[in-house]
Amino acid sequence: MNSYTQHPEVLRLVESIHSKGLDTKIYSDLIDEQNHQYVDLVQEGGGVLGIALVGYTYILEKAGIRFFSLAGTSAGAINTMMMAGLARVGEPVSEKVLTIMSSKNLFDFVDGNTRLKKLVQDYIEDRPFFKLRVAFNALLIWKTLKENLGFNPGNDFEKWVDFHLSQAGVTTMANLHRRRQELPVLMDRTSREVLLREAAVKIITSDVTTKSKITFPEMAELYWAEPETVHPSCFVRASMSIPFFFNPFQVNKIPHAGTTEDPNLPKESTRWRKHTGYRGPIPETVRFVDGGMLSNFPINAFHMKSGMPKKPTFGARLSTWRDACSKSESIGGLCGAMISTMRQLHDYDFLLKNEDYKQLICSIDADAKHDAQGKDMFNWLDFNMSEEKRLALFTLGAEKAIAFLEGFNWDNYKRLRSGTLNEVA
Repeated sequence: MNSYTQHPEVLRLVESIHSKGLDTKIYSDLIDEQNHQYVDLVQEGGGVLGIALVGYTYILEKAGIRFFSLAGTSAGAINTMMMAGLARVGEPVSEKVLTIMSSKNLFDFVDGNTRLKKLVQDYIEDRPFFKLRVAFNALLIWKTLKENLGFNPGNDFEKWVDFHLSQAGVTTMANLHRRRQELPVLMDRTSREVLLREAAVKIITSDVTTKSKITFPEMAELYWAEPETVHPSCFVRASMSIPFFFNPFQVNKIPHAGTTEDPNLPKESTRWRKHTGYRGPIPETVRFVDGGMLSNFPINAFHMKSGMPKKPTFGARLSTWRDACSKSESIGGLCGAMISTMRQLHDYDFLLKNEDYKQLICSIDADAKHDAQGKDMFNWLDFNMSEEKRLALFTLGAEKAIAFLEGFNWDNYKRLRSGTLNEVA
């Protein structure tokens, strides 16, 4: 971890927090007895680019900001669950996450066939004769996808999350709920009135069996008879199941499989209709793929349709802000463009209707960085990324966090929000 936090550029950024007065600036009206300020946080998915999210949260904590409710998809879900499980609300947690992340060989997550692992890296590094090697391994590729629906089981990843949460005393969803209920005394900045709030966790994934966007842990009752006993690592594994790269996350023996909910019951008296709108027979088995297929940046997770929030919902984005057209002239380009559209459209639609949220989003834009030759500096699937690039991602997140804190104005946001509410009314 010290190679990150003690790096000269990171030390300079931490010092700038104090020199620029960012540790005394007002960001929220919800504070604790130590005058830490609380925000909700939503983190975008983006594979290994998620290292930048740790740099972002590290700087915000150094500025005296603490995180209350947390939401994320895929890579954002990983950081979300680690932050929620490794510490109580109000305790700094980013250095704990950084220690775990920096000591892990991320290529271990690519836990499939050795030949296919090498093929994946050949693709990422754009090595010569890649297409020839694909042709040579075509039978293996077909057999693996046919049997497993993905190249990598994802078991190493799930065990990694499971181990570190368990070390922190979180082995079940019930443990996580208790951890999130251990709150500091929170109060209004001006009136000093004590405020009661619930610290939520929302992990987004895609149930492709019933075609549903799923939020864990609140919808866990759909898939497990005893959801309180489920390990939270399952939720993250479901959220990060990159299609075909990882096997879909599978849950068997779904409660009430084969039955259909009574259509005459009120919606609130049902489970499937209430949570997802699904009306068909309940399946025996459900498969999940990456939550980013439906909502890669679930910025609406804590949206209040009315009233003025006591705390903002900050969002950390890893990808660019729709500032270029997709290349769709080729088969590969068209497939990529379609996937990109699916991943982002739901979230963009929300932002178009709620312009005030743009004040709350830090755009890290890790996918837009290029090297001296004009090639992408970071590949979101490069689990074999060098230590130098991992440090560069962490530093990028930290740099963008500083710029975001400098530009954010809580009073201006509240005025903008108030005007938006008046327009709606």
